[in-house]
Amino acid sequence: MSVVSRAPQCSNRANRTSAPHRTRTTRVRGRTTLLAAGTAALALALSACGSGGTSGGSGNTNFITGSDGIATVKKGDRKPAPDLSGQTIDGKQLDIASYKGKVVVLNVWGSWCAPCRAEAPNLVKVAKDTAGKGVQFVGINTRDTSTQPALAFEKRYGVPFPSLYDPSGKLMLRFKKGTLNPQLIPTTIVVDRDGKIAARALQALSEEKLRKMLDPVVAEK
Repeated sequence: MSVVSRAPQCSNRANRTSAPHRTRTTRVRGRTTLLAAGTAALALALSACGSGGTSGGSGNTNFITGSDGIATVKKGDRKPAPDLSGQTIDGKQLDIASYKGKVVVLNVWGSWCAPCRAEAPNLVKVAKDTAGKGVQFVGINTRDTSTQPALAFEKRYGVPFPSLYDPSGKLMLRFKKGTLNPQLIPTTIVVDRDGKIAARALQALSEEKLRKMLDPVVAEK
């Protein structure tokens, strides 16, 4: 159990009055010290998360998350995207490795997800605008128990790109721990022309934010 999680439990016991005065005073002093240590640790953690730009991840991930929530990795420090292949929601076979040489935008979504619905028009617009620049969008549909809701979603928003069908989330588990892996729905990941992960956003994206994370990777030589 961590220092932070222990502190509230200890402070609850501070209200007991049956122990002798000296014992109670000693215990209160101990709890005060423990609570102070826990507060300091919590403050340190929050300062690391709340700054304008932070680095993170285990191992040698070397990614930086800006104040806009977009995490990026320098070209020389990027890790390969995992094997992402399987059946699409319309019953075709797809392997994103076939898009090597293009910038690939992966979007994890579900038809049941309100933020996914909110960002869908932005993804559609940017996908159409960048198709001639060597950019391929690919969806990963998850937690839909059948393909019908997902197909209805694509029809409603006029989605022009394919989506792998991943109802149980197995494809997402192929991303190695400590990399820019999808942790929330929606998540958008940009894979560079060499098949390596360049950027990630764990949020629904406006058109402006999507272009902000995509354009630098498209501009790379």
